[in-house]
Amino acid sequence: MNQEVTRTQHTPTDRAFTVLLSPTRRGARLARLLTTAHLGAWGLPSESAAHIVAELAANATVHGRVKGRDFQLGLTVRGNTLRIEVTDTRGDSVPPGPGSVKPPGGDAETGRGLLIVEALADHWGITPGPVPRKTVWAEIGLVR
Repeated sequence: MNQEVTRTQHTPTDRAFTVLLSPTRRGARLARLLTTAHLGAWGLPSESAAHIVAELAANATVHGRVKGRDFQLGLTVRGNTLRIEVTDTRGDSVPPGPGSVKPPGGDAETGRGLLIVEALADHWGITPGPVPRKTVWAEIGLVR
């Protein structure tokens, strides 16, 4: 009897990193630093990704913070795409989605983070759940 075994093979460029961080300014800063370090170790450009992580992590610490609950940073490389995910535990506090982010008033000191994400990411969005969580994600093409 001749049986064929099918194996799922991942390309050598597939990589993943996930970490829980405290929802503080220090945690947001660490998210950016870890992103830069991991992408550098993987031999990938990190400037746009670091800016996106900085904005999403800052939002998680300001708008998604629940006392005693961490936020999660996830970086995944599949093929030629880097996916950044920031998950917090405030699923009831959902930001405007792609295409519906409005610029703040001219003298406003905040409110530009998702505009930066929208400008730097090829695609981004919000995935609800599981309750009480939400994930804001962004994807960047690694080959242009």
